[in-house]
Amino acid sequence: MTVQTGSGLLAEVTRGSQVESRHLGRAVVVDADGAVVWSCGDVEKPVFPRSTVKSLLAIELVESGAADRLGLTAEALALACASHGGEEPHAKVAASMLAAAGRDVEALECGTHWPTYEPAARALAAAHQTACPLHNNCSGKHAGLICLACDQDVDPTGYIDPSHEIQRRVTDVLAAMTGTPHTDANRGTDGCSMPTYAVPLKALAHGFARFGSGVGLSAGRAGAAKRLREAVAANPFMVAGTGRYDTTVMNNFETRAFIKMGAEGVMIAALPEQGLGFAIKTDDGANRAAEVAMSALLHHFGGDALCRTPQDHAVLTDTARQTLRNWQGVTVGEIRAALTI
Repeated sequence: MTVQTGSGLLAEVTRGSQVESRHLGRAVVVDADGAVVWSCGDVEKPVFPRSTVKSLLAIELVESGAADRLGLTAEALALACASHGGEEPHAKVAASMLAAAGRDVEALECGTHWPTYEPAARALAAAHQTACPLHNNCSGKHAGLICLACDQDVDPTGYIDPSHEIQRRVTDVLAAMTGTPHTDANRGTDGCSMPTYAVPLKALAHGFARFGSGVGLSAGRAGAAKRLREAVAANPFMVAGTGRYDTTVMNNFETRAFIKMGAEGVMIAALPEQGLGFAIKTDDGANRAAEVAMSALLHHFGGDALCRTPQDHAVLTDTARQTLRNWQGVTVGEIRAALTI
């Protein structure tokens, strides 16, 4: 396969009959052996995965036995993989995870922001309450690390530091899953103060092909990945929330598809039955472009194994062409996938 450079067209935004905006980026589909099935743009160029790798960070929580010893529910495991909207159920499950470890909200080092789901933020304000770290979209991931630390008799204080024992352990899993060294040279800091490591887009997709299929993983690690996928499939609301793309698509496809959005237009997916991993990065960081592009790729490469009913097809075709409306509710255009597959 010829190595591509630069970026390709991922999505277009229309107003009336005219294309008003275009989103460029990179995308790749990889099989469980690491072979590129399809690509657009330079997929060897590193990208910060951001929140797309939360499920990989949660593998150690399950594989070590910590999740079972602490009695974590499937909802909790799904929240450990989440970038949630800060709705009340999200905050409650995060609090329950901390309680299982004998800790409370003070142990979280993710910082505080208001719920990203606007009605939840308004409900807090209307009740004369303020946001706390439980409402941070990453609170489930952080609670999972605190649970792991406490189970392993490690002081969780400073768990966000790259040198912390628990941080080193979950980073080793990231490196193994993506086949890419995670060192000071490719490390940045995420919005929740956790480290994030730049890896080639192709390597990110391969990591999720392996996460979905178990190919190349030990029995224990493959089992942990499967348990996390099942927890997410059973509780897609926990992974994102009301009206969110990840929740909408996985609510329909259950264990047949695993999808996770990250910041700055990064998105991954895994199709376990086909053994395929997907990764997208938009040049301008637009999540809306990543969504429509991912639906187009899933529809094309998922085939009849993924889309078994008219409803399955409709979920992907509708999310690959999303209607745009103005404040009066008038349809003014659409955002649509523009990949050449």
